[in-house]
Amino acid sequence: MSFARVRRIVALLLAVALLSLVFAACSSSDEDEGEDNSNDSGVAAGPKYTPTGNEGQITGTIALNGPAPAPAPISMDADAACAQNNPNPHTETVVAKDGKLANVLIYIKDGKTADGKTITTMSWDVPATEVVLDQHGCHYIPHVLGVMAGQKLKITNTDPTTHNIHPLPKVNPEWNESQSPGSEAKIKTFGRPEVVVPVKCNQHPWMKAFIGVMRSPLYAVSAEDGRFTITGVPPGTYTVAALHELYGEKTMQVTVGAKEAKTQDFSFDAAKPASAMLEPFGGAIRIEPALDVPMPMKH
Repeated sequence: MSFARVRRIVALLLAVALLSLVFAACSSSDEDEGEDNSNDSGVAAGPKYTPTGNEGQITGTIALNGPAPAPAPISMDADAACAQNNPNPHTETVVAKDGKLANVLIYIKDGKTADGKTITTMSWDVPATEVVLDQHGCHYIPHVLGVMAGQKLKITNTDPTTHNIHPLPKVNPEWNESQSPGSEAKIKTFGRPEVVVPVKCNQHPWMKAFIGVMRSPLYAVSAEDGRFTITGVPPGTYTVAALHELYGEKTMQVTVGAKEAKTQDFSFDAAKPASAMLEPFGGAIRIEPALDVPMPMKH
């Protein structure tokens, strides 16, 4: 065999080996891109907040000025089980009584602690307790709830009919799963802070809920009497936001001293719904991340 032919064979073998290495690298990259990072917060961990015993609280009432819009009746004739278990169903867009507004999400949006730390760059322990979202009477209960990013959300179905849970997040992975009556609870988490995530049921289009996925435990949802309490607030000055699906957002600056119980009320005008509408439910909470999170780029 001539020397030139041997050289050509060696060059061919080297080329094949190089191509094999390239394909192996590409395959490894594709596998990395396919990993499920749904539980990754995507937010750089800031300084961990450790309670000092000097924490205060923010308490208040959400008022609705003017006559509340009448809840619209819902026809559940398409599902006999729904109609039988909820004979007088109505929408929950505005739940108000005696001039007080329920289902308002209140949370510390921004600000600094008394020692100069920015509240949105701090990290917090995620509660071990589960937050429960039930499907009962062919409604989501509660209609509005909060959960910390990474905290377990327990979804139950206490209805005698099948439901379909379909969150519509912007920065968290979307999912869509059915849940039959009597089946095991579904345990889910949202890895990234997002205010707010709407939830619908593909089986029953009138069903909706809103989940505030929060970066800290400094939030609350107003009760039927309009009252709320945010506990464990470090001393400092903050922007506190109140969000409602129809009336939008109100903000107030609140300063909380050591061990202080600060009162801060909010009010919405019943005749003035917000102009920015939330799709697909027709409410007014803007779907925005609680913190701008850079998303990984595909290549």
